[in-house]
Amino acid sequence: MAVLDTSFLVDITRNSPAAIEILDQLGRTEANIFVAAPSVMELWAGVLKSKKSSGKRKELEEFLASMNILPLERESAKRAAEIESALAEKGITIEAEDVMIAGIAAARGETVVTKDAHYTRISGLRVLKY
Repeated sequence: MAVLDTSFLVDITRNSPAAIEILDQLGRTEANIFVAAPSVMELWAGVLKSKKSSGKRKELEEFLASMNILPLERESAKRAAEIESALAEKGITIEAEDVMIAGIAAARGETVVTKDAHYTRISGLRVLKY
C-alpha cells in the first residue's frame, strides 16, 4: 500500500514520465493507493493561488474524487508529533504538511511515494523515492 506525496501528485498532473511510470507500477502491485489529507490541502492551495484557478478547480475535484483520502486522525497526529520531535533532536526541520503526511503513512505502515529526499531522513518510514 502507498501514500502519494504532494510532489508526486503534482508530477502526475503534469504528466511527468517518471511519475506516470511509478503510478502504473503501483497500479499493478499495490492493493490500495492513498492520498493524505495534508496533500489535499497543499493541492488546493496551489490551485487557489493559480491565475488559471477556475479550470483547475474542476480538474482537481475530479482528480481527488478518484483517490482514497486518509485523514489526520488521533494516531496519525501522534505519530507525526513523534516524527517532528525526533527530527528536531537531530536539528532537522521538515514542513509541517510533510510531517503530517509521514505520520499518516507511518501510523498505517504505508510507504510514501515522493521525489522529496527529506522523507528519507525519517527513521522507520518506508519511502519509494523516484
